[in-house]
Amino acid sequence: MEVKIGVQHAPREIVLESGQSAEEVERAVAEALGGKAQLLSLVDEHGRKVLVPSERLAYVEIGEPTARKVGFSAL
Repeated sequence: MEVKIGVQHAPREIVLESGQSAEEVERAVAEALGGKAQLLSLVDEHGRKVLVPSERLAYVEIGEPTARKVGFSAL
C-alpha cells in the first residue's frame, strides 16, 4: 500500500510503501487526528517505523502500490 503524508511546514511529503492494509492505515490516522494518539505511527515494507506528530499532519493519501517498470523500452 502506498501512503503519502503531508507535514505542515515541511517542503516535501513523506512517501512509503506499507504492508498494512488501507483500513489499518485509516484507523491509525483517525486515532491520531481524534486525539487518541499523539503520533501517527506507520511501518513500511522494510520494517522501519515512521512517526509523525499528530498536530503536524496536513494530509494523508492512501493508494495502491505502483508497479515498477523493468527494462529499457521507450515510453
